[in-house]
Amino acid sequence: MNDVARPKQNPFRAAPNLLTLLRICLAPFLVAAILDKHYALSFGLFLVAGLTDALDGSVARLLKQRTVLGQYLDPVADKLLLSTLFLVLMHMGLIPPRVTVLVFGRDVGILVVAAILYAAVGRREFSPSVFGKANTLAQVSAVAAVLLHQLTPSNGVAVFCTLALWATMILTVVSGLHYAWIAARRVGAQSPNGSVTK
Repeated sequence: MNDVARPKQNPFRAAPNLLTLLRICLAPFLVAAILDKHYALSFGLFLVAGLTDALDGSVARLLKQRTVLGQYLDPVADKLLLSTLFLVLMHMGLIPPRVTVLVFGRDVGILVVAAILYAAVGRREFSPSVFGKANTLAQVSAVAAVLLHQLTPSNGVAVFCTLALWATMILTVVSGLHYAWIAARRVGAQSPNGSVTK
């Protein structure tokens, strides 16, 4: 019969979420490779992690397997991987501490603002802004450039590495302020009776 309801799919078995979980599982191996100074291996693992990040969204759209779990899991995986890598690369002396402090400070600030916003107006969804996407791209480029520079210490790679790190610092500040501005507008849009105006 056509009226029979289809069983609800387990979100953990959705292909995009499996790719995201794979990215999370790669994090400790990537960290271990960097700590052991196996930069060729770490660069390769980082490329695989980046590939899973690029594929999970496309696969979700292609297979129509978008899930609420995936909407939360994907950014968490990105932040977990990138923040951990910045911390480890700073520990190895490959990234200036100020860059890592800014990256961590922004992420912690976003968590605090999100918690305040949730308490003030309830659950709210935020679509990734152009500044947030640009910041993620800059962070990915910076990590890739730092790892590549350990394999190919050429002047071109060194210049790209410096530019990527500066772009990361600037976009981290800009995207963090933009997120705070959006959050302030959401709170300000709340009417006195507790509803949110549009």
